[in-house]
Formats: sequence, structure tokens, C-alpha cells
Amino acid sequence: MQLHGIHHLTAVSADARGNHDFYTRVLGMRLVKKTVNQDDTSAYHLFYADGAGSPGTDVTFFDWPAERERRGTHSIVRTALRVAGQEALDYWRVRLDEAGMKPGPVREVDGRKQFDFEDPEGQRLTLVDDGGAGPSHPWDRSPVPAAYQIRGLGPITISVPDLAPSDRFLTEIMAMRLARSFMAPDAPGVTVHVYEMGKGGLAAELHVRVEPDLPPARPGAGGVHHVAFRIPDEDYDKWVDRLRSLGVRSSGPVDRFWFRSLYAREPNGILYEIATDGPGFATDEPMEALGQRLVLPPFLEPKRAAIERGLKPI
Repeated sequence: MQLHGIHHLTAVSADARGNHDFYTRVLGMRLVKKTVNQDDTSAYHLFYADGAGSPGTDVTFFDWPAERERRGTHSIVRTALRVAGQEALDYWRVRLDEAGMKPGPVREVDGRKQFDFEDPEGQRLTLVDDGGAGPSHPWDRSPVPAAYQIRGLGPITISVPDLAPSDRFLTEIMAMRLARSFMAPDAPGVTVHVYEMGKGGLAAELHVRVEPDLPPARPGAGGVHHVAFRIPDEDYDKWVDRLRSLGVRSSGPVDRFWFRSLYAREPNGILYEIATDGPGFATDEPMEALGQRLVLPPFLEPKRAAIERGLKPI
């Protein structure tokens, strides 16, 4: 029983309209689900993904009126997005520069070519060349040519002050394996430890930076709320039982309608989610119409009028 890779990454925005513009118009991703935070229905929950809304391609945002994140440790600090080839990296450096994003230089990190940039709210992102490995589902209405579109999530990077408790949680509870380590290119003396899930590879890695001298992060806009890991639908109950049997405090079963979830915090305070691949975003609206209207899970549908009154137009 293993995690199969990254399922999605959920971050925080204080500007839903600007967020939507950047991720759809500049990054060319598809809004595949326009809904609300199920625990705080005053906030949008926006899901951006590939053309098919595939698990492992979602970058999602809660729209909260928060101040900017104060960067630090005990947090998720960078999200990698996969593209195919050097031509794609070259295309994106020009595109992002023209959009005023000031992309960093292309460099080889852990054997992969990549460059860093930030979204308008300071969300730390990386585009990494995956060599075109694995399936892709371009969006036919993206402003980005199909060959250069974002193919899905790559490694997610977290920062912790002490590796030992995080290592035990990742290996003994989450069944990941420590594959290798490398020196962070942006911080002399900082080591990054690579943990793999399933078959490993860019879509199935968690990178752990050890930074004992940093202050704790303060959550806010431009920061990340949690990272979710993929499991097959049939493994969900087994993971619920696994966490319970190991004495891990968790949310217990949570049905998000488009997938089922299970949440737990690792010892350094970072929130992890385990999420099923199914039933998927097309379970309640046609694939060709994903993201075009506000969609609510059935248990919130009776409150639609009140929810819509509390949301800002996008």
C-alpha cells in the first residue's frame, strides 16, 4: 500500500479575480472546478489543472482576505510544475518576462533543468523539464500552445527545522522512501532531502529542506495551505485504518464529493492530505463545461442562494 504521487497543492490567494487571470491567461491552465471551501463557504475554492482535470495536475486556491505570508520554516515553500523540454522552458521564460514575472535563470538542479518564478502574490513556483515523460492532456482553449502547456505537478518542497521527526513520519507513516539528497542552489549550506512515492519521478517526490535558523512561517496570501498525495480509490479505507492503527491524529474520513480525503499534520506542523483519484471533476458536470459555473457539492446545494450572495464575482 503506497502513495502514488502528488494529487494536488492548495494555496491561499487574497485576490480571486487576479488569481484566476494569472493561472488561466498567463499560465494557460484550465479552471476545472469553481466551487467554495466546504468548511468556509464565504471563500472560493478554485481548481486549475490540465485539459482533463487529471489527478496530479491541480493547483488549487482558497480565496481568503489574508495578509501576505511571512516566509519561514514549518511550511510548504515551493511548488514545481512540469513542462516538456528545453523549448518549453525557453518559451516560458519569454512569456513570463513579458508578463512582468521576472523569471530566474534556467539551471540544473538534482539533474533536471528548471527555473523559478513567483505569481503576483508571491506564490513560489518552479517550471521543471520532465522530458515529456508520461501522459499529457492539453487544454484546447488555452492561450499557451499545446506543446508548451503545463503538464502537471512536479516535486513539492517543504521546509522544516529538524529532519528527524519529519523523516520518521514520511517513512514510517506515509510509506515514502528517502532516495537521495542535494545542496539547495539558492541557500549555501542547506540540504534538500528527496522522498519518493510509488514509482518515484518528478510527479511523485517530496523535497524536504532543513533550515533550523529560519523563523516559523506565518500563513497568508502567497503561501501554501496543504499538499495532497494520490491513492487509488480502493485504498482509501486501508489508509484510514492505517493512520488509526498507528495512533496518528487525523481528520478521519472526509468526502469532498470529487474525491475522498484524509488529513493529518506531520510533527513539524505541515498539513498533509491523502486523496483518492476518483470519482473526478466530471462527476457532476460535462467535461467540456468544467469550471464555467459555480458548482457545489450536494450537501451545500440547499444553501446556494446564500453562498452566491457572499461571493465576489470573478
